[in-house]
Amino acid sequence: MLKISLSLVFAFLIYLLNNGRPTTNETTNQQAVFSKADSLPNAAKWPTELTIIHFTGSDLTPSPACLAVAATGEVYVGVDMMGSLGKKPGKGSIVKLVDSNNDGKVDKHSVYATVDNPRGIISKGDQLFVLHTTFSPETGIASGMDLVVFEDKNQDGVADGPSQPLIQNISSPKFLQSRGTDHSTNGIRMGIDGWIYIAVGDFGFHDAVDRSGKKLTQLGGGVVRVRPDGTDMEVYTHGMRNIYDVAIDPFMNMFARGNTNDGGGWNIRFSHQIQSGEYGYPVLFKHFTEEIIPAMVDLGGGSGTGALFIDDPTWPEKYNQVPLMADWGRSQLYIHRVQPTGPSFTQQEEEFIKLAQITDVDMDASGRMYLSAWDGAGYSGNPSKGFVVRAVPKNWKYQAFPDLKKASVNQLGSILKSGSSVARLAAQQELLTRPAKQASEVAWKVTTDKSQPLAVRVAGLFTYAQAAGATGQTNLVKLTEEPAMREFALRALADRKATASSVPVEPFLKALNDPSDRVKAAAIVGLGRMGRKEAIPALLTTSVPASFVAPAMGTEGPHATPNSAIVLPHLAVKALVNLNAVDESVKAIGTKNSRLALWALRYMHDPKAVDGLINAYKVAQDDNLKKQILTTVARLYKQEAPYDGSWWWSTRPDTHGPYYKGITWESSPAIKNLLVAEVASATDKQFFKDLNSRQRLEIPELGTDEPVVAAKEEVKVDLEKIKTKKGQVGESSIEDVMLAMDKIQGDPTLGRKLFTNQGCVACHSITKSETMKGPYMGQIGSIMNREQIAESILKPNASISQGFASVMITAKGNKSYMGFVTEESADRLVLRDITGQVYRLKASDVVKREEMEHSMMPAGLANSLSYEEFASLITFLSQQKK
Repeated sequence: MLKISLSLVFAFLIYLLNNGRPTTNETTNQQAVFSKADSLPNAAKWPTELTIIHFTGSDLTPSPACLAVAATGEVYVGVDMMGSLGKKPGKGSIVKLVDSNNDGKVDKHSVYATVDNPRGIISKGDQLFVLHTTFSPETGIASGMDLVVFEDKNQDGVADGPSQPLIQNISSPKFLQSRGTDHSTNGIRMGIDGWIYIAVGDFGFHDAVDRSGKKLTQLGGGVVRVRPDGTDMEVYTHGMRNIYDVAIDPFMNMFARGNTNDGGGWNIRFSHQIQSGEYGYPVLFKHFTEEIIPAMVDLGGGSGTGALFIDDPTWPEKYNQVPLMADWGRSQLYIHRVQPTGPSFTQQEEEFIKLAQITDVDMDASGRMYLSAWDGAGYSGNPSKGFVVRAVPKNWKYQAFPDLKKASVNQLGSILKSGSSVARLAAQQELLTRPAKQASEVAWKVTTDKSQPLAVRVAGLFTYAQAAGATGQTNLVKLTEEPAMREFALRALADRKATASSVPVEPFLKALNDPSDRVKAAAIVGLGRMGRKEAIPALLTTSVPASFVAPAMGTEGPHATPNSAIVLPHLAVKALVNLNAVDESVKAIGTKNSRLALWALRYMHDPKAVDGLINAYKVAQDDNLKKQILTTVARLYKQEAPYDGSWWWSTRPDTHGPYYKGITWESSPAIKNLLVAEVASATDKQFFKDLNSRQRLEIPELGTDEPVVAAKEEVKVDLEKIKTKKGQVGESSIEDVMLAMDKIQGDPTLGRKLFTNQGCVACHSITKSETMKGPYMGQIGSIMNREQIAESILKPNASISQGFASVMITAKGNKSYMGFVTEESADRLVLRDITGQVYRLKASDVVKREEMEHSMMPAGLANSLSYEEFASLITFLSQQKK
């Protein structure tokens, strides 16, 4: 068994790290610069072109889960003292922070509203949109998650009254109750098209209801959107795991940073979210990858949080016009340099700002960026952890953003031409409160002004579309004749399903032959939304690339490799399914459009589709076509069970696919009869075995080379049965371990034995009478609780702080030492390494001193323990209070 001594070193060390203060590091390209207030929490590393200063600490904003910045600069921070695993209400709020004189210091603050588990905030004029967990007043138990809107018309920093719900129940309450919000619905962001986009974690939701009474159910994660008045709720994309936020650029390109299942190492996948797209988690993204839009890259372990597309003229060019992605697990804000390719993008990731467990990022119209840091607040929040920093470019000068309520319609039109996307959105939203005729006239002038940058014209277009409504369709149709604006005009025309029926279909059909793949994508998505069946023949002509090939049996497909060629046929299939193109797809079997038609038929659980496929099989002559038809009809043998919110696939779901809870339906017997009859006379029995295994048909007559494994659901774990199982810690997600530790007290006597038998005493002292070696463990229980000790062992790289980080010393003679500085004077430095070995060095012999960004202890050294052993160890340590 691996020794736990290293874990114990860092259990105490990380406490010190989390309560220390970040320092600065120097690298070849970056240098952090501090003022005298360097004892305050701040970023650890950032580009020299920026100035980053402490804005608030845990005294005002403990455990900040999210934030939003008004165009005028007021900062709203979501304080979440429940964290991702807490379950007791009454610990959350929205705090408003005001820097009145714009010197980077908070002059006024107020508790704007009291809400539990704030997960997303948008500031819009007098309104504040908030996504948060709700609790039953009677039971104190989580009842769901709501998107609500508060108002503060007198601008006194406190909401005028209770919030108004826009969407209710947009996360399944059962798992909020049993687990907390760790896989719940998360961030919100508004696009220039006026929609609020919601990042849905893979808890999904059942019977979410918007303000109009519309209900929606979603199995798993993705992006949902809704109008700011709480109407027209709809799914935007599907098949993500646990995204926390989205970044939206001025042209409505959307990016997200989500991760794979825990068994896959929490690997981060950065993706371009395309409307109607399917990204496959968990049932398609491994073995049916030909059917999905793959992510752009797999970046290894991490945990994505807040996101922002920066579009501000005051920022340096190399840090502007890029999506920013926060990663809580890596304590890093990243830039993804995206490059267009066809209808999608490729990317290159680079580090930008290092911040201790960063949770969110947002900016105002003057160019001030604010970032929130969880800073080791744990899985259940911490009143003494968390801070917010402000970042601006060097030599940045504040320029006041006007009070838009006092602006004229023409003045708002001028602001709509701003180089700042924040300013444009604010001007747009204020324009939409003015008389529609006036607003649409001003917006149309901006739209048609060819001297303006494209981003400005697009902002004008979407403002016009919202203000004019159906009456603006004629102008938008004319705008499709201009190549530069065609994509966006098509998108705006089909944006609202309620008015799409009156939109002419011709511009969309014409656009299917446009030289731009982005225009083609907008046309395909629009045709699917408009419900116009006359578009089906044209959609069926969309070509399918050679990359449309299923992964070999038992192998994982390229779910994180850019594949722009697959996007258009993928969107066409989605549109055909939306249009219920059963008859047309069946007729296309065996024609030049057969591949796309058969792909679309995989999702059409309609008796007519099955009958058509069977009949087509009977008359087909080509062996390859016959196999394609059998593959398609086999896919229809089962369908996904209706989702009722009573189950979840857990942190490590079955990823075999193509369904998670596959059930048979009315046409299943006809499909089985065909397959059984064909295998009886087939010479290629292996084809049917593979079909049975890949599609998980569970038809014995077809044979199988793979044992059938039932899909795992999130059920009540019998801790009594598993808590003594060796290696249970390593087999579980960190969240699951933390939940188990809350229920298993453990035996401190066993914990003491583990501490001794694992050799921990060789590096650590428990009593002051012992020789001091590594960090002293005799009083860890007086300064850390069980949860903090457990988290410190499980996540050794939670944060690295001043005075307690490991350092690499290069000394004369080309000698190197790594450890902790335990004593330092003008002429001597004492270093102790992870084993307790002491090195005394002359200060004059030190050639280079480098603070390490990562702990010396690799994660996972407690993986071999059972739940009971781990609980016993942390209980023993928590009792050390000498």
